[in-house]
Amino acid sequence: MGRPKRVTIRDVAKAAAVSITTVSDALNGKGRLPAATRDRVVAVAAGLGYHASPNARRLRQGRTGAIGLYLPDRSSGLDYYMNVALGAADAAFARDLTLTLMPIRPDARQKISADLLDGLIVVDPMLTDPVLDSLAGLDVPIVSCERDLGSPARFAGVVTADNRAAVHELLGHLARQGATTTGLLGLAGDTAFGSDVHAAYLDWCAARGQPPLISQTPFVDSAESRYQAADQLLNDHPEIDAVVSAPEGGALGILQAAERRGIRVPDDMLIASCVDHSSLWTAKPPITAIDLNPRLMGRYGAELLADLLEGRAAAPVTRALPTRLVERDSTLPRAPR
Repeated sequence: MGRPKRVTIRDVAKAAAVSITTVSDALNGKGRLPAATRDRVVAVAAGLGYHASPNARRLRQGRTGAIGLYLPDRSSGLDYYMNVALGAADAAFARDLTLTLMPIRPDARQKISADLLDGLIVVDPMLTDPVLDSLAGLDVPIVSCERDLGSPARFAGVVTADNRAAVHELLGHLARQGATTTGLLGLAGDTAFGSDVHAAYLDWCAARGQPPLISQTPFVDSAESRYQAADQLLNDHPEIDAVVSAPEGGALGILQAAERRGIRVPDDMLIASCVDHSSLWTAKPPITAIDLNPRLMGRYGAELLADLLEGRAAAPVTRALPTRLVERDSTLPRAPR
């Protein structure tokens, strides 16, 4: 059997014995039509099974049907951002929108154009990103997945998690498992996430009277650099009996540095990550982490942008993202000494 013929606005006009313009006005609530005519056209359209074409509707609204997704530079290999992109794609598809991955090179700034996009999602805006400066000229709504530390007013909406509370929960878990001296493999403070992790750790240390023990790494860095930062932290502070990693993959660098020193995890030292990802599940031992819900983050970002485009939400608007602590073997209670 062939595919059923799609009912067009022309079919509705013919069946209702009115013009195409009248049908359009009746179905879109426009024009000065008599109520009886409008009701009759709506009834005929429903009886024929007419559904307006999303593309035609967007053309009338002056929209392209495409939204952009902008990720931090050098983030394409990270599990977190791939899941954000997948979540955004799922939500965009469900709202009849095309998702376009935007260029990340500074010399490609001019390619971000309102002529091509109805709106833009920016993930983890960075203070040092020159591309973000060009967003001020875009006359489209922009949604941020995590807060912007630089110019938050340029975003019509933001999806954000309570990262500080999540880190406090993680640090409390380590203390309950027997940790007395916890170090941090931190991130440079040019994103809200990195800043939140750092601030939460400092608050925790101040409340417990522990001096901060921190080694920092750039927001997006190589596995070798993360290992070196972890190795430096353990070298400078041999008294550490627990380490929290802020960057994705940093916990594996800590585990590697510990193994090379003969430090047993979790018997001698506990390890946890502020970002969960698949490699932590299969590590030996599996590593405790905060599930930041990246796929849900992307979905919320696309849904929020679609709501702004459709008039279902008004700027500025914020949507909260839930997180959860996933406990694994790397933070089992320490063996008595």
